Amino acid sequence: MTTKPTTKPTVKTVTFLILGAGGDLTQRLLLPGLGSLLAVEPERDVRVIGADRADLTDASFRSLVGDRLKQGGASAATARKVSGKARYIKADLLDPSALTDLIAAAEGELVIYFALPPAISMKVSAELEKLDLPAKTRLGLEKPFGSDQTSARRFNKQLQRVVGEDRIFRVDHFLGVSTVLNLIGLRFANRLLQPVWNSEHIERVEIIYDEDLALEGRAGYYDNAGALRDMLQSHLLQILAIFAMEPIASLDPQELADLKAQVLRATSIWDGDPQTYAKRARYTAGSIAGRAVPSYAKEKGVDPARGTETLAQLTVQIANNRWSGVPFMLRSGKALGAARKQVIVYFRDVPHLPEGFVGDHTGDAMVIDLKPGRVSFKLSMNAEGDPLDLEQKTLTAELANAQMTAYGEVLRYLLDDNQLLSVRADTAELCWKIVAPAIKAFEEDRVPLQRYKAGSDGPAGWLSADSVAIGATDTGASDLRGAGRSRAKTKTARPVAKPAK
Repeated sequence: MTTKPTTKPTVKTVTFLILGAGGDLTQRLLLPGLGSLLAVEPERDVRVIGADRADLTDASFRSLVGDRLKQGGASAATARKVSGKARYIKADLLDPSALTDLIAAAEGELVIYFALPPAISMKVSAELEKLDLPAKTRLGLEKPFGSDQTSARRFNKQLQRVVGEDRIFRVDHFLGVSTVLNLIGLRFANRLLQPVWNSEHIERVEIIYDEDLALEGRAGYYDNAGALRDMLQSHLLQILAIFAMEPIASLDPQELADLKAQVLRATSIWDGDPQTYAKRARYTAGSIAGRAVPSYAKEKGVDPARGTETLAQLTVQIANNRWSGVPFMLRSGKALGAARKQVIVYFRDVPHLPEGFVGDHTGDAMVIDLKPGRVSFKLSMNAEGDPLDLEQKTLTAELANAQMTAYGEVLRYLLDDNQLLSVRADTAELCWKIVAPAIKAFEEDRVPLQRYKAGSDGPAGWLSADSVAIGATDTGASDLRGAGRSRAKTKTARPVAKPAK
């Protein structure tokens, strides 16, 4: 008879040093995210040190840490334990002596998190290069990773002079472990889907992240970025890379990064034509769920002359054997009537429908909802009543809820020194390369800046009728196409899909 060991595994001490601890990111996302992690793994020994120019005391910072940890789900006892050891150090982060003192205050392994604007992060990194850092120091950074391919490459080289690439964690909270594993599991743990995940069976793919939130006080960052840089360049291309990658042998961080890079190297704007296959628009005054929303141009802190887009849409191609000829449409925007966080896969129609069947048998679809996790299949089936009549039915599977917030998942991997959810240097640079022609076309006004009313679906004609119907249809509904389409007793034909212009 064997007995279980009585000794508990050793809990390592990790110092979580937040540079820019007085900012919104720390209070709104980082600390609540850490709280959601500690709600699941309360035994962790995390020492929080905050550093900034803001006038905070240790006592006020500890109170803030405790409140935000509990907000994220940590128990009162866990929040007290972590916040009781927290420290705040007022510091000029560009002062080498101040940085030296911050490093000296760390215990155990050191994680330095840059909750700072990219330009400041670059300067702080240059100062850190001059210091002797603990052996297992890791750097956590928020997007954007540069402002174009050249600046991203320069930033990467600077970071790599501080620590090795295997110690750099570029954070994309869209790649929380639930999103990554749901996509990988759906593809590679299901025999039915593996054979059809290619251009022979898939007609087109849409990756949509529409928000019903407006600017929400983020003009300082957003008005200099816009939807293309903020969302498509980073988050949506990362999702595309995981969706479209070749089969993975194991959940090894290096292998996942290699396969993502392989996809992105093959990705470009459709036909190399951003004037046709890139779109931009900006919201005007309207209302969302009864709440009045001002025109973007009149939002506080916005420069109307800058021409910043709040909705961007881009069609790309992947030049490889698996995806040749399949358009991938990426779209994200603010102040839209409904929040949509979906990957929609449109399958090709059957090559031959037996004579005698009538009704709606146009190509089937699969909808992957990213938040919350859900998969729906829209399939052609016999309708009720006449067995020769076809209609589309929905089969839905709810995926398990994430144990913690996306930031909690990212922080867990960062604190554990596991790069599975990190964006590698080459992929960060490749994303900028892909969108560069569209950015240039936007800046040169070769793509018109369209308008859409806040609370609407965006400019007319941007989304296909199928996509609009899917977004508007509840997952429990049985009709893919929505109200208004009759099931005519005739055989229908579907034209070959082309990318939307």
